[in-house]
Amino acid sequence: MTRTLLPPLALVGALALVPVTASSLAAADVANYEELETFMSVYERVKASYVDKVDDHTLIKGAIDGMLASLDPHSSYAEESDFDALRTTTDGNYGGLGISVSTEDGAVKVIAPTEDTPAWRAGIKAGDYITHINSELLYGLALDEAVEKMRGAPGSGIKLTIVRPGRDKPFDVSLIRERIELRPVKWEIKDGVGIININTFAGNTGDATKAALLAIDKATGGKPIGYVVDLRSNPGGLLDQAVDVSDAFLERGEIVSQRGREANDIERYYAKPGDMARGLPVIVLVDAGSASAAEIVAGALQDHRRALVMGERSFGKGSVQTVVQTGPKSALRLTTARYYTPSGKSVQAGGIDPDIRVPQLSDPDYKDRPRVREADLRRHLVSQSGADDKLLEQDDDTVDPRFAYTTAELEKKGVKDFQLDYAVKTLKRLAAGATTRIAATGGQAKSRR
Repeated sequence: MTRTLLPPLALVGALALVPVTASSLAAADVANYEELETFMSVYERVKASYVDKVDDHTLIKGAIDGMLASLDPHSSYAEESDFDALRTTTDGNYGGLGISVSTEDGAVKVIAPTEDTPAWRAGIKAGDYITHINSELLYGLALDEAVEKMRGAPGSGIKLTIVRPGRDKPFDVSLIRERIELRPVKWEIKDGVGIININTFAGNTGDATKAALLAIDKATGGKPIGYVVDLRSNPGGLLDQAVDVSDAFLERGEIVSQRGREANDIERYYAKPGDMARGLPVIVLVDAGSASAAEIVAGALQDHRRALVMGERSFGKGSVQTVVQTGPKSALRLTTARYYTPSGKSVQAGGIDPDIRVPQLSDPDYKDRPRVREADLRRHLVSQSGADDKLLEQDDDTVDPRFAYTTAELEKKGVKDFQLDYAVKTLKRLAAGATTRIAATGGQAKSRR
């Protein structure tokens, strides 16, 4: 169903001309008219008395931005270049650095760099603050403005000034922008374990994941030990692709539900018959940069006991944004629902808590580097389950004798990614244990296929 809306300026003008009569007041909410009168009063005063002339479009766009910013960190209104950025990000390619950021008290804060992008190769980490771009101060800019400054033509240079908690001084990082054509899925085989690295949930992530499962099966002669699904630093993306990826590992059951404002506004998504991983053991890796669609996959496989979730507590973005194009070059991105895992747990603010907490010991800064999560963002939606408060009190780096290695010791062992290495070794132990059980029962153990 298509609706024709008045343009913003026409709407304001129409409101200003509405006669305030007894009949109209009887038919409308008086409080709403009072609020609109306040808005028009401020609008007219700014228009008439501000130190510099301000055009109508600037004032109305600012009012819209302020209205949406007062709701939550993810609702926004995009025009022109911002609209193009929104579209290209959804399509999965743009010119830039490959980094997800948010704003905190006027400062630009890194959520996570995307693997195999300029930001990732330069060593930018979650929790870093970007204070300047090419020596220009970013403080106070809107998030879309800051992102626009980071994007640019592939091959062009850019200098970021970084403030990293735990370091005494800011430092500069010089990068070259690239065409960020995200390969949503990469795969490899290590010691018989299929490793599927999902970087984002763009339009073809589900198909790419299924292709990776088939390729691993073929490369191992149909005998992989199991699978590691790496969702670390995955900022999320499209809901249907998260459902598609989850479905590849599930035989049946609910994957996720999204619930709107009204009690009956519930939509559920289910797996179709056919587990492409054939019941083999699965470990899902998550960290503080795993958000949104990545959390849908982790939550679904965890709740169905189809996978062990390993790593750190995830980001906690459990809200759904609907994008409505409002004009040829404008769109409204509005939070319209929360999503829930199959067990009915809200991910919002609390995130997915791993079954096995494994710190990234190969990162020398992992103890001092702050984790940026949804609960840290101003005006974030609260969870309706009440579970997030307990999660926020938990320590992600609980001391465990299994994780007593130093970075130097891991380097000597040739371990560059401790979490991935631990996941692969865990899968091998699980496979060895299953073989032992089958031998002990005379080969009578049933397959999980």
